[in-house]
Amino acid sequence: MDIGMTIPTRGPLAEPESIGQLARRADELGFAYLAVPDHIVVPRRIDSRYPYSASGEFPGSASGFCFDQFSVLSFLAALTGKIRLVTSITVIPHRGAVETAKLVATIDVLSHGRMTLGVGAGWMREEFEALGAPPFDQRGRVTDEYLRAFKILWTEDDPAFEGEFVRFQNISFLPKPRQKPYPPIWIGGESGPALRRAARYGDTWYPIGNNPRYPLGSIGQFVSAVRRLGEIATEENRDPASISLVYCALWFDETKTLTLDDGSRQLLSGTVEQIAEDVAALAESGVQGLMLNFQRDTLEQSLDSMQYFADVIGPAM
Repeated sequence: MDIGMTIPTRGPLAEPESIGQLARRADELGFAYLAVPDHIVVPRRIDSRYPYSASGEFPGSASGFCFDQFSVLSFLAALTGKIRLVTSITVIPHRGAVETAKLVATIDVLSHGRMTLGVGAGWMREEFEALGAPPFDQRGRVTDEYLRAFKILWTEDDPAFEGEFVRFQNISFLPKPRQKPYPPIWIGGESGPALRRAARYGDTWYPIGNNPRYPLGSIGQFVSAVRRLGEIATEENRDPASISLVYCALWFDETKTLTLDDGSRQLLSGTVEQIAEDVAALAESGVQGLMLNFQRDTLEQSLDSMQYFADVIGPAM
């Protein structure tokens, strides 16, 4: 099982020295992925409901601090040599299609082919409005169209596209990504439209397991969602086996046992043995990678959590 970890762009660990130490240590310990979230601005007032908390409140909304995702990825590319770099996720309508395709291609070349594009349609209306992005209510259509445009820009010698939200022609788009035909595309989200997007455009489905509206906190819930993804893929004339699975557990904390609404234990919490059993069950359901959160109150505690996983939990898996 490939194991990845999140990198902070907000909060007390979001400063160059801490980010650098976390990234270099993850590379040394053999982690597979570094995941970087995406916010360009944080509005002072947010009425939109955050999908991944029971209250709907966005954690960290009191602070407007946030590093740019792609700038951090470039920083990580220079600091590391093996670990893959993942946008987790890029809110696709926040930037122009050609701009985002160029950022991804550039980082893929500079990192010697270590870039992975995680994508989502976004949830915060206020950030869309602040950025002058396409209309929030059309974000799903925008995201799907941009993904089609990306693939043309990354693969064709004379790229041209005429869509509802993006148009280009008469351009040279170089360099192309180092990975062929293009960097892997991970589709985030747990809703029906997200599953459809994964079936149509994704190399990987990349859900977060604690969305209250679409819960995936138990192995039964997750297996049911994977089954539905397979049905949608078949409808789209796609082999379900061609879509890989990476499961994101932002709640991961080796010191806690968490419970679901029905009183059962949440996946990837509890004892070392229970976590190992969960990993085995996820692997049996087709999961090839896990994205975990080792960010704690201090840098030292975060590094200790990473080390504990490498020394104790990893060998038990």
